[in-house]
Formats: sequence, C-alpha cells, structure tokens
Amino acid sequence: MSGWGKNNPDHAPKKYWSLEEAKGKLETYCAYQERSQWEVRRKLYQKGIKGDAAEELISEMISSDFLNEERFARAFARGKFRIKHWGKIRITRELKMREISPRCLQYGLSEIDPDEYYDTLLTQAEKKWEKTLEKDPFKKRYKVIQYLISRGFEQDLVQEAVAGLQ
Repeated sequence: MSGWGKNNPDHAPKKYWSLEEAKGKLETYCAYQERSQWEVRRKLYQKGIKGDAAEELISEMISSDFLNEERFARAFARGKFRIKHWGKIRITRELKMREISPRCLQYGLSEIDPDEYYDTLLTQAEKKWEKTLEKDPFKKRYKVIQYLISRGFEQDLVQEAVAGLQ
C-alpha cells in the first residue's frame, strides 16, 4: 500500500464509522462514481476501519458489484483521456498508483482509440505551439515537447507531432 497513514499512525480520524454504517456509506460512495479498491481501503482507513474488517467490507462490495477494478480502469482511462487530455503514460502511472492490476490496466488503455489519441495529441501540440511566445524556434520546440511529455504522451509520437508543426 502507499505511504498514507504510515508517517502518523496515531492520527485519529474526525469521525469513526461503525461497520453497519460503513457498509451503507461505502455503497453510496461507490455508486456516486467508479472507485478502486485502493480508494475504498483508504476511505475506510480514514474512518477508523482497518485490517480484516476493512477487507471483509471490500469483498462484500466486490461481490455486490459496487467495486469492479476493470470497470474502474476503463472509466478512469476514458475520462482522463477525453476530459483532461492525458496521454497513456500518465494514465498508466495514475492507475498503478491506485494499485490496479496489469490486466485491468490494459483493459483501461484499450478504451482509447488510436486515431482519436493521435488527433488529441496534434490538437494539444497546436494549442501549446500557438500559446508559446518564445522567439527562438529551438526553445519553442523544446517547451512544446516538454509540455506534451509532461501530459503523458509518448516521446516518439510527440516528436512526430511537433515536427509537423514547423
């Protein structure tokens, strides 16, 4: 698990949940939007439910289909690509941070259409090219490339897209 809660194990949450209360609250939490097991585990930890009790609640949520890693990965990848215009590298990094299995990660990335992906990359490159005020063409090119790589696009695709702008 990631580092949250390890630096200050004595930190008490604001309000504890009972196990009965937690089940209802988790159903609402997961019904609102797709969640990963990591996010649910973190929420339970914040509300004072740890160990076997937390794992039992998570397994109940999975069996009642409130939690589904594959469905989460697909929705996450689709949303971050279409709304935030993230590249596959950034999406992969974020899914790994949420402890999504490699199989589900591949399902998530399969939601991204390659043609739409490249069109989005070109659009983002053009927008950044127009906004960059640098006079020196080499510095301008460098800034655009760095921006696109920071958005999570692959370097070879970025180089190809920026080469088409000049």
